[in-house]
Amino acid sequence: MTTQLAIHTDIPRGKRSDGQWALDGREPLNADEAIKQEDPGLAVKQRIIEHYSHEGFDSIVPDDLAPRMKWCGIYTQRRQDLGGEMTNKLDNSELQDKYFMMRVRFDGGLATPEQLRVVGGVSRDFGRGTADFTDRQNIQIHWIEIENVPEIWNRLDTVGLSTLLGCGDIPRVILGSPVAGVAADEIIDATPAIERIKNEYLPSPEFHNLPRKFKSAISGNSRQDITHEIQDLAFVGVTHPEYGPGFDVWVGGGLSTNPMIAQRLGVWVPLEEVPEVWANTVRIFRDYGYRRLRNRARLKFLVASWGVERFRAVLEEYLGYQLRDGIAPPIVTGNRDHIGVHLQKNGRYYVGVKLTVGHASGDQLIAIADVAEKYGITRIRTTPGKELLFLDVEKDDVTPLQDELEALGLYPRPSEFRRGIISCTGLEFCKLALTTTKARAIELVGELEERLGDLDVPITISLNGCPNSCARTQVSDIGLKGQIVEGEEGFQVHLGGALGVQDPEIGFKLRGLKVKSRDLGDYVVKVVEKFKEQRHPGEQFRDWVRRAAEEDLQWQ
Repeated sequence: MTTQLAIHTDIPRGKRSDGQWALDGREPLNADEAIKQEDPGLAVKQRIIEHYSHEGFDSIVPDDLAPRMKWCGIYTQRRQDLGGEMTNKLDNSELQDKYFMMRVRFDGGLATPEQLRVVGGVSRDFGRGTADFTDRQNIQIHWIEIENVPEIWNRLDTVGLSTLLGCGDIPRVILGSPVAGVAADEIIDATPAIERIKNEYLPSPEFHNLPRKFKSAISGNSRQDITHEIQDLAFVGVTHPEYGPGFDVWVGGGLSTNPMIAQRLGVWVPLEEVPEVWANTVRIFRDYGYRRLRNRARLKFLVASWGVERFRAVLEEYLGYQLRDGIAPPIVTGNRDHIGVHLQKNGRYYVGVKLTVGHASGDQLIAIADVAEKYGITRIRTTPGKELLFLDVEKDDVTPLQDELEALGLYPRPSEFRRGIISCTGLEFCKLALTTTKARAIELVGELEERLGDLDVPITISLNGCPNSCARTQVSDIGLKGQIVEGEEGFQVHLGGALGVQDPEIGFKLRGLKVKSRDLGDYVVKVVEKFKEQRHPGEQFRDWVRRAAEEDLQWQ
């Protein structure tokens, strides 16, 4: 592996420096870049172990507290006495509490009962029982005190888990199909590629100082179960008529305040080349990504500037060989998740259950591990939809397993409302949030089920506490972006976003369409009832909403 920059003379230089290492040199152009050059992010690990855990929160050097500790998978959570109206009035140091969120990586979503039991114990003993599954297949624990971090790391290490590189300007956890290697409808098993990237590339310092975070995903499942359209880099399983099973490559996706749908690079990559293509895409981002402005320091801006043809040409220069032309994967409509009971290749079954908005507790994780072991299950998977899957279930055990998991508060047969809802952390813990999301989402699901029952088509509803779209606001049927509305918590409404269609769509906004949090249930009920009244046979919500009259979508 080399850290030498590849300088391409055909790439035009801007009038002023954008902080692209390969063109502008490495002089830091903002405080974050200066901090990263002064001392690597992961260097703070030893200071946590040797000093901060003994001397307490107040001893932490500001530049270690933010941003370096992110490289260790921890950052401060929000003070509990500050409402959303204070978010834009105070800076980070004023908003933060003396407690941390800790993110445990599960690359590819691979987990075992033993691992869930250890994470559950950490949650119970050090995190006030918090344990939230994320849409990147991780588990997050809150209320962590710096004094307990070394002990937590020791416990996680005993079962092969880590929080290192959980956050920061690095490659984030690699999404993978939660049923890789077992699903009967699989095109190709991507597990070897994810494991090689995790073991050979991620530990290398050459990938530990990127312009900003880098999100990637690899799946060979025919359901296209990794939200590939909104990743920086994604590999999607496809069968090429000449080359056979392999991967179609997508680059430049991402949401937040400048949403962009990823574009096909137009290449077919065999399994054995996926790690090298991944690594060299990251190197291009490292060398040419924009570092001057943090809000433009994502790969999507570089791809948008260059175009996919130029990006492919530069990637081939980095690789040292030409990539094969590819074919587009088929469009997969409907739910892409794995909820329910599904046949495996080996004749056993995997069972998918829903945790409403991914919310769980430490005791619940321990109980889930107990149930899994009772039925001889050794493989559990987390998913980008915040579900849990249990692999290798014997046919006669399927229904008893579902019943026991349901008794623990999981949903093996969720309504479409519960199945399709997602939320970010929101005001409870996030310093960027304006509104409460997780608790409100849980309440909303119960209200919709009580008032509407169920739907016979999928519907996705996302609640996000700020504009950053961690809950995928812009690509949901009903996307709700947190705002202060007339002095109260509320949401701006996005409608008709969609993945899994011919042309993935960003949801649209109607002028003035904002709903106070206390009115959210009434608004969603109104819109869904209009959909049920007016839809054509087999019509999806996202299609109806784009032809509906504006008065049927407005509130009040």
